[in-house]
Amino acid sequence: MNIKTFSNLNRQENSHEIRNNTYDLIVIGGGITGAGILLDAASRGLKTLLIEKGDYSSGTSSKSTKLIHGGLRYLKQFDFWLVKEVGTERAIVHKLAPHLVQPEKMLLPLVEKGSYGKWLTSIGLKIYDILADVEGEDQRQMLDKKQALEKEPLLPKKILKGAGYYAEYRTDDARLTLEVIKTALRYDAVAINYTEVLEFIYKDNLVKGVKVFDHLLKEEYKIDATHIINATGPWVDDIRHLNKSLQGDTLQLTKGVHLVFPHEKLPVTQSIYFDVPDGRMIFAIPRAKVTYVGTTDTLYNKNKEEVRTEVVDAIYLIEAVNHMFPKVNLTLEDVVSSWAGLRPLIQQEGKSPSELSRKDEIFISPSDLISIAGGKLTGYRKMAERAVDKVIDRIEKHKGDLLKNCHTDTITISGGPWEHYNEVLQYIQKVFKNIEPLGFTQHDAWFLVTTYGKQVEKILKIYDSINEKDIYKRLIQAEFQFCTEYEMIATPSDFFIRRTGRLFFDIQSLKDHLDTILQAYKYHFKVRDSQVEKEKSKLLNAIKNSELH
Repeated sequence: MNIKTFSNLNRQENSHEIRNNTYDLIVIGGGITGAGILLDAASRGLKTLLIEKGDYSSGTSSKSTKLIHGGLRYLKQFDFWLVKEVGTERAIVHKLAPHLVQPEKMLLPLVEKGSYGKWLTSIGLKIYDILADVEGEDQRQMLDKKQALEKEPLLPKKILKGAGYYAEYRTDDARLTLEVIKTALRYDAVAINYTEVLEFIYKDNLVKGVKVFDHLLKEEYKIDATHIINATGPWVDDIRHLNKSLQGDTLQLTKGVHLVFPHEKLPVTQSIYFDVPDGRMIFAIPRAKVTYVGTTDTLYNKNKEEVRTEVVDAIYLIEAVNHMFPKVNLTLEDVVSSWAGLRPLIQQEGKSPSELSRKDEIFISPSDLISIAGGKLTGYRKMAERAVDKVIDRIEKHKGDLLKNCHTDTITISGGPWEHYNEVLQYIQKVFKNIEPLGFTQHDAWFLVTTYGKQVEKILKIYDSINEKDIYKRLIQAEFQFCTEYEMIATPSDFFIRRTGRLFFDIQSLKDHLDTILQAYKYHFKVRDSQVEKEKSKLLNAIKNSELH
């Protein structure tokens, strides 16, 4: 963008620039797929704009299991192509953003009458390693009962037979999405949130632009473009319907729920992928102060704007955890937070939600609207490549072979660059050394680096400029100012939910600093008290829904 910072404080300028330009490509949708397409297209030389009707990653891309994983369970469905692609992609995305995509060993307990037997698990994990080019100490190990209990003492001794032990990666999906968008800005991409598509503009029966509504400025305007990609996840069919091209394959939405517990209530020592009595598999993942579990997989046909964790979802997960870890005895009262999201899968007759393919699919309408749906968080980069290839095919007829091939596998994602993961660990220690004398903890250093990467330095500079005695109030104000100036937040909810993940992983800090951030919001955005109260109400409602109370 032709502005110094990626900020909604410059909303009028941003809007003016967008409406006075013609783009090679408009991407509708600010989730991980849209973000990936923005970076891919811009880095190939296309003048590209991304528009999102809410905040970036406010749909599916902030509500996944937050793993960049290889889809072990797809081996059971003999979907070797998908396993190979996402398995290979794990390593690529880790290399590009090791502060956001961190190695996470996974334990797969083998239990009596479980989904996985020892022989098949051993063969399956070996195939998994081969397909995903896993090397060295990350290659799978098969553990006997004693070794499995040493890794995880909470496992059920009576029915435990052993375990598979293999490598995966943990991430923050919303941060990854945002940093991919910020990376695209290096290539003169433009992105704007809170901008909703109202209708398409046609020329010679082809889509050549959109009419949008800016929810912050309360204005309608038109944007011209040569090509348009619809990457709106669960809303893909809504946009196809707007384009009058909803035919053939359609989406089947399924809901996935995750519950968060204090780590002392579910004190697993590492990530576990375990059996549920109904034959499904569930993750339990420790993350700093908490452990979260998920996910459910149920058909969903209700309001896409208000996807909630129901008590029945929570009970299902709690019973599953208590079955695998008999000593923990979790109850609904132990849930400190939760989230529920939608998977935009392709409809397949006669298949249960868990059996629906996770492959992506591209639809091209008679008016040349390109829509992409399905897929997995892990495969976002390849999905983007396939979608942009469709645009390149159309452009090259006119421009010749002037545009670059996809090279996003070599583009370091914002927050770096890093030589390797060990550098991330060293950087955490460096930050800790700098902030420990101020009264901060090792956890604070870990949180800052695994959220912002090397951008922590900007936050700490802002911290130095703030006049506030309480170090945590001062730090969160510095984070908020950074996100205001460089990460295009428009509300305190953007900050607490999608920029920092506090609603999910540190809900107490949200409660503790709610009023501090509301005052910072009032100061930076120059809003009235009535608007501050409206945002406070939104956050209190988000807390209430998250806590299931």
